[in-house]
Amino acid sequence: MRLTRREALTALVVVPGTLGSSGPQAGDPATPHATLLRIAEIVLPSSADRVSAVRAFTDWIANYKEGADTDHGYGNTRVRPAGLSPARHYPAQLAALDAAAKARGTDSFAAASLQQRRAIVEGAIAEANVERLPARPTGAHIATDLMGHYFHSSAANDLCYRAVIGRDACRGLPGSENAPAPLPPRA
Repeated sequence: MRLTRREALTALVVVPGTLGSSGPQAGDPATPHATLLRIAEIVLPSSADRVSAVRAFTDWIANYKEGADTDHGYGNTRVRPAGLSPARHYPAQLAALDAAAKARGTDSFAAASLQQRRAIVEGAIAEANVERLPARPTGAHIATDLMGHYFHSSAANDLCYRAVIGRDACRGLPGSENAPAPLPPRA
């Protein structure tokens, strides 16, 4: 069975752009984003802006173009097309997380306790046999794809060094002699 990107995102029950201040509350297990935000609570640092990380991840998935030309890379002269969207694997993975939570006596993965969710995600990652975080989502597992997407981001780099480095931003030369500003405290 082949899903379109829209069907995969609908099955994910994550609609990019609705996580803002007028969107649903992240802590309510009945919201459409609860499962992915609950995964983020397990796999991303507590000091990270998890809502922004989830938004960036879902935006990346929503904007993924199957068959688009990719960069040929250093030393390789052949341009290769992007493969199938990794999101095609996510509905089954999310259903498996919910099934595992129900087997533990909860209504859904999003409604499970932190410890239950951690055990479920650890088991799912072990079952998926993911040994390295991908630089970009691959579909191996939604939790490791979210982790890889975040930990390879500019936001994670800034958090690591506790400074506004903006690794992926084009800053220009003016002011480049100054050290990066400290990361502002989160509200």
